[in-house]
Amino acid sequence: MSLLVDTSVWSLAFRRDVVASEPEVAALHAAILGEQQIVSTGLVLQELLQGFNGPNAGALLIERFAALPFINPDRQDHIDAASLRNHCRQHGVQLGAINALLAQLCIRHDLLMLSTDRDFAHAAKHSPLKIWPQT
Repeated sequence: MSLLVDTSVWSLAFRRDVVASEPEVAALHAAILGEQQIVSTGLVLQELLQGFNGPNAGALLIERFAALPFINPDRQDHIDAASLRNHCRQHGVQLGAINALLAQLCIRHDLLMLSTDRDFAHAAKHSPLKIWPQT
């Protein structure tokens, strides 16, 4: 199954000051080495670019992401993301707008979400969202 890697995992993987020990980062590395398809979207790229300083870091990030297939949300994805967010809220799960849209993209494209953000795990209990590790 293809992966949509959340900003949280990319941020840890790209850190230079500390070697990431999180299992999600190891899963990302394994996916890259194992040639598992990784897809992304503009929201993740934008969040990453907002977190890096300097033109060289941004240019390198853009270059690396150019190799990834991108999926783009359409009107229905935004409608369904709002419904997902409302549904989760009714079950006591606070899901931000961006996370709701990322979750919706995973659901529509049958992608596995790779994230360290526990909000996705909580949302998966109330939706068809599939998260890593699959159980």
